[in-house]
Amino acid sequence: MTSKRALITGITGQDGSYLAEFLLDKGYEVHGIIRRASSFNTGRIDHVYEDPHRRGTPMRLHYGDLCDANCLAKVMRVARPHEVYNLAAQSHVRVSFDMPIYTAETDALGALKLLEAVREYQGEADHPVRYYQASSSEQFGKVVETPQRESTPFYPRSPYAVAKVMAHWATVNYRESYNLFACCGILFNHESPRRGETFVTRKITRAVGRIKLGLQDKVFLGNLDAQRDWGFAGDYVKAMWLMLQRDTPEDYVVATGRTISVRQFAQFAFAHAGLDFDRHAAFDPRYLRPAEVDLLLGDPSKARRDLGWSATTTVEELAGMMVTHDLELARREKTLRDAGHDLPAGAGHDQ
Repeated sequence: MTSKRALITGITGQDGSYLAEFLLDKGYEVHGIIRRASSFNTGRIDHVYEDPHRRGTPMRLHYGDLCDANCLAKVMRVARPHEVYNLAAQSHVRVSFDMPIYTAETDALGALKLLEAVREYQGEADHPVRYYQASSSEQFGKVVETPQRESTPFYPRSPYAVAKVMAHWATVNYRESYNLFACCGILFNHESPRRGETFVTRKITRAVGRIKLGLQDKVFLGNLDAQRDWGFAGDYVKAMWLMLQRDTPEDYVVATGRTISVRQFAQFAFAHAGLDFDRHAAFDPRYLRPAEVDLLLGDPSKARRDLGWSATTTVEELAGMMVTHDLELARREKTLRDAGHDLPAGAGHDQ
């Protein structure tokens, strides 16, 4: 069993929860940063946190925010991590057009503040610190080549992507300027039953469950022709960890190497529940972005060669996994409604 300590920002999110489980299984002491809120937002990690010794090692949570540099420095000194995974972000692309300044402050400047906290702590620590930055396929935006690989130039098409480009290059700069072991994982779309319900894949599978149980009739979607390279988040967190186990820090595209459209993903999901996509799905222009990204397709050959990593879950399996989960949520919701109970806010949800 290793005695390593890891610090995860965004631990309450989809990726953070899967990464926490993965690291705990490997014997890490896991620390996570969570934002103070008036309501609990730890639903994705409660099953681990409520029994922190279930996996033989503890998990500890610290209040903090990427926008607060003093707090980040304090958490670094308390957690004393060997590995830092920056997964926190305002990660919804469409929302970033409505909240561009907040998105930049969190995703770009927040990453810079965390890098600076790592650099300063590294100077006083008695062990090396390795840093992982969650980069995004959205950085490729209006793609200049297909498939996209580590050498493909960025062409961001949203405030979210612009902020992520800055965080990516800040990480490279700290690696080259301060000899910090820092890696960027350029992750293509990755989903799961823990995906937030405002993201298109989860919006679709939640709707499938509710339509199957008679709780709604239609789902309204934006650009059905947008093509994405979709994988399973539980697979992708392993690639994050593998990057930090190498002798030298490098950046990697993490993807399946296969692309399908939003329409095809929805068709897989509806078919899994025995439903007709054309009957229950409709287009709504309100969900279009001001600047669209039409095609993202990753080339994971470097990750396969250097890390021995490849996606193990197909997009069809992913859609089925999510629909199965959301059918169960819909059944719980229907049971409550049939019993005459109002569904409490957030009940049966993973957010």
